[in-house]
Amino acid sequence: DRKFIDSITETLGLQQRLDALPGQLSGGQQQRVAIARALAAAPAIILADEPTGNLDGKTSQDVLSLLKVTSRKYAQTIVMITHNEEIAQLADRIIRIEDGRIIK
Repeated sequence: DRKFIDSITETLGLQQRLDALPGQLSGGQQQRVAIARALAAAPAIILADEPTGNLDGKTSQDVLSLLKVTSRKYAQTIVMITHNEEIAQLADRIIRIEDGRIIK
């Protein structure tokens, strides 16, 4: 619904950029648009490869909070790839992979 979409774009700081073309957006803004599109579809599974990689600290925390809230609200599974140990600790379950093998 529109209220849900508005809350996503507001949380991600995209309200003022809704009419912008991709070439008019910074790399971080483009990443936030990709996150918004994934969340707006409310899929059963979200694959997130370094979702906060190009974002500043505050936006990173906002994105992680939003992912957690929407995953609970819509019973979504989020598979997140990260090299950031702090972000990994936010997960309900952590699977560690080294050299293509699951080690934990």
